[in-house]
Amino acid sequence: MDSWGLPKTRLMYALAISLLFLPLSQSNQFCDAGIAYGDTSCGTSSKILIKGGTVVNAHHQEVSDVYIEDGVILGVQKNIMVGDDVKIIDASGKYVMPGGIDPHTHLAMEFMGTETIDDFFSGQAAALAGGTTMHIDFVIPVNGSLSAGLESYVKKAARSAMDYGFHMAITKWDETVSREMEVMVKEKGINSFKFFMAYKGSLMIRDDLLLEGFKKCKSLGALAMVHAENGDAVFEGQKRMIELGITGPEGHALSRPPALEGEATGRAIRLAGFVNTPLYVVHVMSVDAMEEIAKARKSGQKVIGEPVVSGLVLNDSVLWDSDFQTAAKYVMSPPIRAPGHAKALQAALSTGVLQLVGTDHCTFNTTQKAFGIDDFRKIPNGVNGLEERMHLIWDTMVASGQISVVDFVRVTSTECARIFNIYPRKGAILVGSDADVIILNPNSSFDISSKTHHYRTDTNVYEGRRGKGKVEVTIARGKIVWENDELKVVPGSGNYIKMPPFSYVFDGIENTDAEYLSSLRAPVIRPATSTSASKI
Repeated sequence: MDSWGLPKTRLMYALAISLLFLPLSQSNQFCDAGIAYGDTSCGTSSKILIKGGTVVNAHHQEVSDVYIEDGVILGVQKNIMVGDDVKIIDASGKYVMPGGIDPHTHLAMEFMGTETIDDFFSGQAAALAGGTTMHIDFVIPVNGSLSAGLESYVKKAARSAMDYGFHMAITKWDETVSREMEVMVKEKGINSFKFFMAYKGSLMIRDDLLLEGFKKCKSLGALAMVHAENGDAVFEGQKRMIELGITGPEGHALSRPPALEGEATGRAIRLAGFVNTPLYVVHVMSVDAMEEIAKARKSGQKVIGEPVVSGLVLNDSVLWDSDFQTAAKYVMSPPIRAPGHAKALQAALSTGVLQLVGTDHCTFNTTQKAFGIDDFRKIPNGVNGLEERMHLIWDTMVASGQISVVDFVRVTSTECARIFNIYPRKGAILVGSDADVIILNPNSSFDISSKTHHYRTDTNVYEGRRGKGKVEVTIARGKIVWENDELKVVPGSGNYIKMPPFSYVFDGIENTDAEYLSSLRAPVIRPATSTSASKI
């Protein structure tokens, strides 16, 4: 046994695993940068023992201690003994869980004539205060170039305060894009590509190019993702609203009804099925889209559905508010839906029809939202969520009894790590995993306000909400960054996490291809027709 109670063989195994996971340079990065968010003191111990909490993974929960050293979890067992140089946190009566992973964010994104107000530092700082320790952002190509887009986002992410990964959007299709996709997957650690079926005239991809993109994703082992709305019909809907004199935020929802989301979701699913490649549907906002996903999954097709917090807890009545500023802050795409959709999406999440929860965090301030004061089509689309996601999902889904604590870990962290092939490095409280850990007190309460949140935006779509279950401690890569309602993070301390291709969602794809070929009963071998017979 070693000095803190672990068998030496297990300790050596843990250390070996940890060496595989460590970045090339990890020496006190939070402190070396010399700046802290809201507090210039920085220097918490790299050795931490969390005692007596209920450790929750996506498969199991038990009361245990967790020992962390140099950014890695080295022990998960009861009664771990440590020396005086270790910081001890008493988690009795609380849950010790993997930090959240948000699969869907847009930080420092140029969009609709402006740029999102949260950059990689402010957005991530807010995320850490809410218990999220990693996110995956979307790289937008520059003039269609994936390489130029990635270069731009690498610069934007230089101020990161926590770990992050990248998806890549595809906004046009040609042989150059096809070749660049290979580079992204094989060299840059990107294993997912997003195709927009909406935003006609800017980001929208038509079906013929969508098919080409799906085929390329399949060959690379990369996950195809879609923003599913019928862009042509939305364009017509927008014109119809303007002709009717409906120019306010309510016109946004009226111009892109649930049927258009459902149609595009079904179409994307059928095209992905035709190619036989897995499909990930981002921000599922309606019953219409959810039912298409449910039908496909029931048939055995590999389709992943991602609801977002706003779609799970809000309804579209806010878009009819008489105050433009109030209504405009809720404009996002697909729109927040009428009462009833949120409850149906909650039920789908609780039964496994939908698999994980994102935010589509894409924030603009009041001034930016006012660009569309005379025309809803010019209101920058997007809402907040990075800081609130963990709290609102706990309150809405766990405190209400719709899902278990184990399921909470699955939908907020583990499933994302599995889908994007970074489990168990992320999304788990296991020996050798990165020390991204939160402590949640189920008896503590949270309050949401634009006056106290950590974003740069001056509004919050969850303003005034209160609930049970609060993240009291956030540990990112072995550093305590949130404790006692104080945030201590610095720009430049986050790490880019490469995500390898061919995650578990590709399991069985080759067998399905083989079954398809064997079912064709073709080509038919026919006898040659004689010359004389052909003349008759």
